Amino acid sequence: MALMRSILAAAAFGGVIMSPASAQTIAPDVDSLITPSVIEDMREWIETDIVRISIGAQNARLQKLPQDQIDALDIQWQEERESDDKPLIAATLSNPLSVYLTRLQGKSLGLYAEIFVMDQNGLNVGQSSITGDFWQGDEAKFQKTYDVSGDALFIDEPEWDEDNKIWRGQVSFTITDEGKSIGAVTMEVNLTELERRTAAGA
Repeated sequence: MALMRSILAAAAFGGVIMSPASAQTIAPDVDSLITPSVIEDMREWIETDIVRISIGAQNARLQKLPQDQIDALDIQWQEERESDDKPLIAATLSNPLSVYLTRLQGKSLGLYAEIFVMDQNGLNVGQSSITGDFWQGDEAKFQKTYDVSGDALFIDEPEWDEDNKIWRGQVSFTITDEGKSIGAVTMEVNLTELERRTAAGA
């Protein structure tokens, strides 16, 4: 009987016998998890004076940078990731906005895996951890938010984090100041934790 149940289960899953471990890697339903209420909570944390002032200050300082200068900053960031000397990374991670985002990530108790804010060039203004790139302007998280409209929202496909055994998903939206688009934010959600909280009614 046990063998027959295994055969039937394999047939039901296209010939693959699903173990408890592999079943955990089935992608969660993002549409049912990232609800308007979840988005509203995110906006409440991000649409604050410290975020707007920080973006505004960097926009005023850098203006609209030519692409070669953007590329140079991005290369510097990536090189610093492999170096002991990290002036650009250190300056970014120690600024007031990064401190705020790091605390926000901590207060979420595992719900937010990473948060970073971008300016009008798509360059990082502040972040809760070291990102792979300093420039996000060539990615959908920026192109489908800041480049679209002041109320644009982009929810990316979930990705499986093998190291931590969790599903992660990025939610990005445009940040405005007095109706004008000034930057964007990406909040990476621990979808596995969100699914747990949703099931528990938390």
